[in-house]
Amino acid sequence: MNQDETVIRNIIQDETDCWNRGDAVAYSRHFAEGGSFTNIRGEFFVGHAAFLKQHDLILKTIFKNTALQQDIVSLEFVSPDVAVVDTLTAMTGIVQWAGPPLDAKGRLRTRLLQVLARQNGEWKVVAYHNVDVKPGASVAEPE
Repeated sequence: MNQDETVIRNIIQDETDCWNRGDAVAYSRHFAEGGSFTNIRGEFFVGHAAFLKQHDLILKTIFKNTALQQDIVSLEFVSPDVAVVDTLTAMTGIVQWAGPPLDAKGRLRTRLLQVLARQNGEWKVVAYHNVDVKPGASVAEPE
C-alpha cells in the first residue's frame, strides 16, 4: 500500500469516526470547496457549505445517535491525483425513518461512491454519491 492509499483509507475511517460522534464539521473537513454531493434521496448539492449544512441537519435529526460503518469495496487511482473509492455502508440506530427500506436487521445499507482529488497537496472529496441498497440486492455483511 502506498502513502496516498493510506491517506485515503484514513480519510474514510475519519469520516466514519466523525459520523459516529455526530460531528458534522469534522465529517465535512475532507469535502472540497466546490465538491458535488448527491444523497440517497437523489437531492443534489454543490459546495462545502451545502455539504456541511446538510450533514449538520441530518446528524441532529434523522440520523442523530446513529452508528455508521464503511467497508471499502474498491479503491482505484485513475491518475496520480484522482482516486475513486466505493464503500458499502451499514447504519444502525435509526429511530424514525421514512426513507428507503431498512434491511432485515434494521440497518440502512448504502453504496457510497467518493471521488477524491489532490488539491494543494491535500486529498479532498470532489464528488460524493450515495445510493441505497435495494431489497433483494446481494451485498456482503459488514466486516
